[in-house]
Amino acid sequence: MVSAPSSLVLTNYNLPLSEAIYTIRSRIIAIKSVGWMFGALTSFCLMAIGARELSGQVGIFQILFFRSVIGLVVISFFIISTGHLKLFRSSLIGLHGVRNIFHFAGQYGWFVGIGLLPLAEVFALEFTVPLWTALIACIFLNEKITVKKSISILLGVVGVIVIVQPGIEIINYASFIVLGAAICFAIAYVSTKSLSSKESPLTILFIMCLVQLPIGLCFSLLNWQNPEGIQWIWIAVIGITALSAHYCMTKAMQYAEVTTVVTMDFFRLPVIAIVGVALYSESFKITLVVGALLMLLGNLLNMYVPKNRSKVAISTISRLKGQ
Repeated sequence: MVSAPSSLVLTNYNLPLSEAIYTIRSRIIAIKSVGWMFGALTSFCLMAIGARELSGQVGIFQILFFRSVIGLVVISFFIISTGHLKLFRSSLIGLHGVRNIFHFAGQYGWFVGIGLLPLAEVFALEFTVPLWTALIACIFLNEKITVKKSISILLGVVGVIVIVQPGIEIINYASFIVLGAAICFAIAYVSTKSLSSKESPLTILFIMCLVQLPIGLCFSLLNWQNPEGIQWIWIAVIGITALSAHYCMTKAMQYAEVTTVVTMDFFRLPVIAIVGVALYSESFKITLVVGALLMLLGNLLNMYVPKNRSKVAISTISRLKGQ
């Protein structure tokens, strides 16, 4: 009896096994990225509630200052408890500086919008971030703008337009402030993606608080007001959720491309719209459901991985091993 060539046996048995392993790993990575983004979504929504509760009572610069203080204490304690003191150091101070200047400006604009516009409109305007992020990532991170990504982002933007139905009343200075904040966030997201490939999320968060604390303090001293009673609770909520939101976002970016992460972030809009209806009697429209479904379709399209992609990846890995 003639036995089959060993190479044929390896091809018949190893290739399907490799495909299965690659598929399982891809799904695990996808689940992790979705899980971290769910944590970010929850954190951002709680932070918005805290910002709305403090609007007009505590200055925005003061809120940002206390947020940095809380974050600095928590992150420092966590790093010291782990014994990894090297996480306090970074060799990319310049990139951290750029990220935090733009992020601080974006946060300020976001808090202004929370106090002047309905929550859903603020989040909707903020969701122009994927457009700016995709362009910036294409230029600075060499990420490709594929047809699939373009369609998914377009569906998300259409969903935002359907929900907000922008008219003359939305085109005011508050809207432009939030749009400016969206551009600042896009630059910060791209910087975070670049940093997350080289540094720990804890280092990124520690330096964020370290840089933004003195900026917030300097501006808040111009009109300082001592918080009272429940205001301290909301300040604590903002400080903790700001930290958890950035940690979750950074972790998500370690498992997915920046444009994929920001596209998944579209789910924040229907959630915050429901919060606005329940807590602040903001109007509910059927267009919210239509827009949310469009965003869901865009997200599913962006996360879909064709089967032939696994074959290409396996062939590439095999070729590299043979070199």
